Amino acid sequence: MNESIMVTRSSMPSIDEYMEEIKPLFESKWLTNNGLKHQKFEKMLKERLNVNNVSLFTNGHMALEVAIKSMDFKKGSEVITTPFTFASTIHAIVNCGLKPVFCDIKKDDYTIDANKIENLITDKTVAILPVHVYGHICDVESIGKIAKKYNLKVIYDAAHAFNEEYHHENVANFGDISMFSFHATKVFNTIEGGALTYSSNNLKPIIEKMKNFGIDGPDRVIMVGTNAKMNEFSACMGICNLRHLDEEILKRKKVYERYLERLSGQKGITVSQIDSSTKANYAYFPVLFDKNIFGMSRDDVMKKLEKENIFTRKYFYPLITDFDCYKDSFDSNLTPIAKKISEEVLTLPMYADLSLSMVDKICDIILGA
Repeated sequence: MNESIMVTRSSMPSIDEYMEEIKPLFESKWLTNNGLKHQKFEKMLKERLNVNNVSLFTNGHMALEVAIKSMDFKKGSEVITTPFTFASTIHAIVNCGLKPVFCDIKKDDYTIDANKIENLITDKTVAILPVHVYGHICDVESIGKIAKKYNLKVIYDAAHAFNEEYHHENVANFGDISMFSFHATKVFNTIEGGALTYSSNNLKPIIEKMKNFGIDGPDRVIMVGTNAKMNEFSACMGICNLRHLDEEILKRKKVYERYLERLSGQKGITVSQIDSSTKANYAYFPVLFDKNIFGMSRDDVMKKLEKENIFTRKYFYPLITDFDCYKDSFDSNLTPIAKKISEEVLTLPMYADLSLSMVDKICDIILGA
């Protein structure tokens, strides 16, 4: 039986390197609550991303919820966002007592269409929550101008964009806050984990307290918080993986370029090319299949690959607005571009250790060679 080729595979250091990093934990017995490894990893990230502040979290979702709560928005306020994203983005908005307002996306890079944001702004709008999709960077200039004009906060879901740069500026510096996911499936992982980056020093004490139950000293709890702290073992994994990040991204680039070489220009297939202004991390390789032109639907291609033990993902499908928990409150037909793309998109296997020969096999199967 052929080896299963999954849509992603976690990057990991050697077991010896990781064991060396975690060895002091068995001596100190300090496993969580801002230990030495946590502090070391936070410092490394600040330097790597060139940001004023970093706060580490147990996962990206909790990081995003705390980011929203740290802004102290009035319950029932509106947040303009995209339906073309992972469930976490919208769940975070709703869990904070706010209402998501959905804006359609652009055809070329699948990020929120900044030209359609202003028409959705009301007197209840307090923020814009755009998502960098597949490593494509949002139109940060236009979003920033709109936010300034209407006095809105901007919180970026940057789960797909770790280490990326736009015009030589790290994406961690855009908006009021950016959230990064360090889940095992991401370009960079801490097994599970996440982080917030932000320029305002005033936010640091608020965010740090919120992620630790609102505690402000041994006998004081000054706000309603949660438990979202990153543990020391995850911090150690982050420290190790950060050492090898550039090498991992370079390997991903080779995979990306081979896919591009094989699938670009094929009738009925749309591949998503990275803008020249972006220093990419090659997180995903999404492909759109137009059944009327290509002859097979996205689902047909997915099944064809599965027969060869190659597993892909319909990412993102269905649209958030078609989820059982949201479909009675929102109409996906109001975002037709996002709707169409969700029905045609398939993300192909993409990870650093994927061989170019396997990329060729995947492309041969898709193209019927």
